[in-house]
Amino acid sequence: MAELKGALIGCGFFAVNQMHGWRDAEGARIVAICDRDPARLKAVGDEFGITRRYTSAEDLFADGGFDFVDIATTVGSHRALVEMATRRGIATICQKPIAPSMEDAKAMVAACAKAGVPFMVHENFRWQSPIRAAKAAIDSGAIGEVFWGRVSFRSAYDVFSGQPYLATGKRFIIEDLGIHALDIARFLLGDASAVTARTQRVNPDIAGEDVATMLLDHHGGVTSVVDCSYATKLPVEPFPETLLEIDGSKGTLRLSQGYRLSVHSRDATRVEGVEPRLLPWASPPWHNIQESVALIQGHWIECLRAGREPETSGRDNLKTFALVEASYRGAAEGRTVPLAEFLG
Repeated sequence: MAELKGALIGCGFFAVNQMHGWRDAEGARIVAICDRDPARLKAVGDEFGITRRYTSAEDLFADGGFDFVDIATTVGSHRALVEMATRRGIATICQKPIAPSMEDAKAMVAACAKAGVPFMVHENFRWQSPIRAAKAAIDSGAIGEVFWGRVSFRSAYDVFSGQPYLATGKRFIIEDLGIHALDIARFLLGDASAVTARTQRVNPDIAGEDVATMLLDHHGGVTSVVDCSYATKLPVEPFPETLLEIDGSKGTLRLSQGYRLSVHSRDATRVEGVEPRLLPWASPPWHNIQESVALIQGHWIECLRAGREPETSGRDNLKTFALVEASYRGAAEGRTVPLAEFLG
């Protein structure tokens, strides 16, 4: 089949990982890049040999010549760029969070559906190989019927040095990191019907919350705790590992620090290392996230070729984004928030 051609909009902090992934991907390549900052545009273009460079998304789309666009910009620009791509029938990947508001998110999903344009949100944490290994173990039935779970990301890593804008937003950890953990909870335990949330700001030098704890009621009776912190100082820094505790009727699953997956059942306890691959362009401790970028990009290529809806489609991601919005509302109002308030 013909190679798929893509364009990348946004050449900032994380986009370099996406460019590495696309360079190694089978069946697709980036042929054009766009960024308002000429210096970033030049740096990425020179590193990856991309000659088609644009400071205007309008000019990029006007010239065309690509099958899909990967939008790696900040959230405020997402709706306009997605709708720009949709008007031209261009399949679209959008960085998380999908939009600044549920209204915008729903409008984006509706526009893509109306135009018949494939739409995927780059929700890569569920594509981390340790998380996929945990999902496979749960689906095997080894621990029986799941009734409780915990998804935990606790760290004191300085994320602000590479992304200083994170310190200035009124929303921080739920929107930036908790969104990933909430999506993992959905992926492993099923969709949720309601959420109760509490937030804290421990670091006085930032504007938003850096600690969040969320209690999810899942369909089917499963309860989960999703907890995130950038204020937790541990003897060994676990960044960027997501840790899991899953209890079932026949046993338990634990994904612990150091990428150790333990599955305990009546018959045996199996412990294995599930550390991600260290790709040639990757570097610890980021290699977990970097590998997941390559994996979700491979999934996108497969879905485009097969005409299949991506696992983290815009339609699916509305459910994750609703958990983010419900968590903020619940923390502000001190109540349990049904997801129906956002999904209808």
